[in-house]
Amino acid sequence: MTDEKPVRSFLALDPPPELLENISGIQGRLKRILHGDIRWANPAGIHLTLKFFGDISGSEVAAISRTVAAITDQTAPFDLEARDLGVLPSEKRARIIWLGMTGNVAALMRLQKETDEALTACGFGKEERSFKPHLTLGRIKSSLGAGDLDVLKEHRDDYVAGSFTANGLSLFKSDLTPRGAVYTEMARFPFGG
Repeated sequence: MTDEKPVRSFLALDPPPELLENISGIQGRLKRILHGDIRWANPAGIHLTLKFFGDISGSEVAAISRTVAAITDQTAPFDLEARDLGVLPSEKRARIIWLGMTGNVAALMRLQKETDEALTACGFGKEERSFKPHLTLGRIKSSLGAGDLDVLKEHRDDYVAGSFTANGLSLFKSDLTPRGAVYTEMARFPFGG
């Protein structure tokens, strides 16, 4: 019997600080025009999740690390741009406000698929939802104000956080606190291709 405490974790691409600063500015603009009850994400914790694991053990962290490192060693850096507002899961049931990704999204999609398949082969559950690359800006706690979705649709192209080169993945642990989740990097996997 072990006293090892499971770790809530996920694999993500971590945007650079200058992009997160720009996202903070976008959130500030949105706070002035949206009227719903929205819990805004802390820009320092915004990331692009490729796979969510839930609670895992230390031995599973090691298995994930070996698998992901083998993939990232063969992956070349690629360029992305964070831009254009959207909502998930749909306009009728909007719960998340996000910025989408443009640029070499094909490379990102291949990386996510390859990683998910390799981790599934190691015994981790396959991602059920289709992968939609985005950065979560805020979570809608109640309905948006009248016309807020129209404003988002009309001005979605006005929101550009900037371009960056994706150069690795990180395995994060997530600690839930009364003030929200706190993310700590457990391992970094630089792209080597």
